[in-house]
Amino acid sequence: MPKPRLLLFSDLDGTLLDHENYDWSPAKPALARLAAAEIPVVLNSSKTAGEIRAVRERLGNNAPFIAENGAAVVVPANCFGPGPEQVQSFGASRAQVLALLRKCREAGFRFRSFSDMSPAELASHSNLSESEAELAKDRAGTEPLLWEGDEDSLAQFRQKLGEHNCRLVQGGRFLHVMGTFDKADGVRFLLKKYQEHYAGDRLIAIALGDSPNDQHMLEEADIAVIVKGVQSDSVSLPSQSRAIRSIKEGPAGWNECVLNLLIEYGY
Repeated sequence: MPKPRLLLFSDLDGTLLDHENYDWSPAKPALARLAAAEIPVVLNSSKTAGEIRAVRERLGNNAPFIAENGAAVVVPANCFGPGPEQVQSFGASRAQVLALLRKCREAGFRFRSFSDMSPAELASHSNLSESEAELAKDRAGTEPLLWEGDEDSLAQFRQKLGEHNCRLVQGGRFLHVMGTFDKADGVRFLLKKYQEHYAGDRLIAIALGDSPNDQHMLEEADIAVIVKGVQSDSVSLPSQSRAIRSIKEGPAGWNECVLNLLIEYGY
């Protein structure tokens, strides 16, 4: 029986990238083995398209990617056949999100979002350089923020967002205001593309994440890997998937689990 085709969907911050310094070097052995086996690694992050393009360049990654928690899927040119780069958008635009946040602030809710911060201020909250912070501020469909109110007002804030078809998702560092889409929308879109591209082959989807905003992405995969990190205890093991928790943190845990799965499936 031929071995199955593998497809990886991976979060970045706290998963493939170290939570503090964004280092990915502990994952190099697994990444090299994936590249040699021509197994796609689809990056699925709260980062913007510009930020992910920069990470892909450092990793030598040429697979499609999912930006801003599922706000957009970018399919590179000639990925599934001849043609230009394609961008598939989901949910509310950033302009709609910012308009709603202005109303929330007028109603007395207290927060500081990326649009309120200079690149220097954002860099101080995120361990990004100022040039990297500029990329993080250039958003398409979501707005991260730091909450400055109490827990009661946070609950009311969530309710207010819900009344306008938006929601609040906890990421590794920030709360993310977004429409009614998430990382799983991008996964479903690309899974269909890969299934059509590899028609007739057995395809196994593996998803790796470390925080609550990865939950639905993990549930879409055949194998869910919860990478140990700051928020990982808040992530539930998906019942309908095979689920693994890493022993090591961040990219070291990512490397450990991916290598074990590659060995298991004969790669």
